[in-house]
Amino acid sequence: MCPPGPSPSPSPAPAGGPARFGEWALATVGVVAAGVALVLGGADARSAASQVWSPFVLVAGLLLVGLVADQDGLFAAAGHHLARAAPDGLALFAGASVLVVTVTAVLNLDTSVVFLTPVLVYAARSRGHGEVPLLVGCLLLSNAGSLLLPGSNLTNLIVLGHLHLSGGQFLAHMAFPWVGAVVVTAAVIAAAERRSLRGRSGATGVVVPGPTPAPAQIRLGAAAVVAVTVLVLVLRSPALPVAGVGLVVVATRLVARREALDHVIEVLGVPVLIGLFGIAMALGTLGRSWSGPATLLSHLDAVGTAVVAAAATVVANNLPAAALLASRVPPHPYALLVGLDIGPNLFVTGSLAWILWWRTARSSGSAPPVRRAVALGLVSVPLAMAAALGLLAVTGSL
Repeated sequence: MCPPGPSPSPSPAPAGGPARFGEWALATVGVVAAGVALVLGGADARSAASQVWSPFVLVAGLLLVGLVADQDGLFAAAGHHLARAAPDGLALFAGASVLVVTVTAVLNLDTSVVFLTPVLVYAARSRGHGEVPLLVGCLLLSNAGSLLLPGSNLTNLIVLGHLHLSGGQFLAHMAFPWVGAVVVTAAVIAAAERRSLRGRSGATGVVVPGPTPAPAQIRLGAAAVVAVTVLVLVLRSPALPVAGVGLVVVATRLVARREALDHVIEVLGVPVLIGLFGIAMALGTLGRSWSGPATLLSHLDAVGTAVVAAAATVVANNLPAAALLASRVPPHPYALLVGLDIGPNLFVTGSLAWILWWRTARSSGSAPPVRRAVALGLVSVPLAMAAALGLLAVTGSL
């Protein structure tokens, strides 16, 4: 029996109005950009498309697996036990941070913000603590924590196309920089929000979006998570196998009428994926036909590469920026990833995760603390990037 607590989270409100218009406007821009690239770019456009298609297919598969895991209650169970075990706000934040970076590493940062945001909102409310530290932590740690595995961030896969590494080999290079980025980002948030995190909660109820699942209910979701984790670690090109796992588990739910097709499409964010793919393809074509980005990176050291990459994410979003800057083999690929993965915490234009986080927080009945997230991002990004680059240098991967 589920312990008493506030009501479960409402179902996500369907996007509409300006948000829906903005998503389809982005899709239109992407389709037009891809069309222009194909007409003018020829072989360069086809080469760019071959580089960027697999990351988008992989993230779609991971989102589908995340959807089934969420429906089975895996995330709710984690939030339930976290809120129950945390003696105070600081412990709740620490546990939430571990949960966020784990889900980000295994199931992608977009999966993390979509499915963990409502869990953390309700966990904070049930313990009588403010939502802001957990909301900001979910976003900033999802971005900073996406350095660990290829599938953790689409940008990793775009750059990884030049490196020909398996997931395990990538992990060996990025494990220590990932730890540095995560610890620094979490420390900045905890220090800035220390007043909100102080004190013990007198709440006795625990809230998560739905009842705590029994082990039998989470079998399919857990099996899918394990399967995609193994595929990402072992295979050099896991996109199609991971997408296959996602399609199979979602199809199982659709056939059993435990899921609705319109909800699946909404979770995938199809218009946004189409738009970003088209823009990434167009910029990848530009980077192949114009030597400017490659020439710039060839004159920069690792630190300069990371700084340029972080600035590019703010200007053009990290996915198109990755397609442009990694259209040719970059001299410092791991430093480039540090900027592309951590840099989006600087501003709302940095990554798709910001859009998904804002939308999910609103659907959960919370006001997304955008200004606070930007302010803490401006502080944490330089420090987290410095930590990650320093550990890359220590491990000889710089």
